[in-house]
Amino acid sequence: MLKRCRMVFKGLKFGLLLQFAIGPVCIFIFQTASSKGFYIAETAVAGVVIIDGLYILAAILGISSLIERKKIKIALKIFSTVILFIFGLSIVFSQFNVSFLPNLGLENHLNSSVVFFQAILLTVSNPLTIIFLAGVFSTKVIEENMKRKAIYFFGLGIFLSSVLFLTLIALGGSLTKHFLSNSIIQMLNLIVGLLLIYFAFQMIFKKV
Repeated sequence: MLKRCRMVFKGLKFGLLLQFAIGPVCIFIFQTASSKGFYIAETAVAGVVIIDGLYILAAILGISSLIERKKIKIALKIFSTVILFIFGLSIVFSQFNVSFLPNLGLENHLNSSVVFFQAILLTVSNPLTIIFLAGVFSTKVIEENMKRKAIYFFGLGIFLSSVLFLTLIALGGSLTKHFLSNSIIQMLNLIVGLLLIYFAFQMIFKKV
């Protein structure tokens, strides 16, 4: 039992280290919290960690070998670019009260559901994470001679790090809602939108 807890803690520490490489999902969580509040942002966190958990499991089971094929990677890259660009453009336009995406008749009380599925879509847009995680797990198996069960507990630690870190990001974003003026929050949202567009262009110019 103690050994399993140690593996979870190792995964947690390693996962928190990875989380500091701020990406579009983290930025999206912060923007959601600053504009809609902590609880709605937590629904986005839930959407993200569900996909993260599936990616971790897929990496452990070796599904990454499927998406390492060049044609599949190119298709995933295009998909990721389109999703990030659309999200970024939508946030930028919304700061000028222009609806870039159709609201599909959704009212405000459905905000949490909308944000939940947006978070899922944004996280799914980077399935190459599986390849990275598979590499991490392979390295750990070689370095520490981990057994299969130990890898699952290490993966659980990485999963928990995602929950913890993104919740803290949501909390930080929600605090800006209370302490910053609307004009400053609007400017932050505009920056977030432009950053997502930047990530989209960065993605398309990356070598496969």
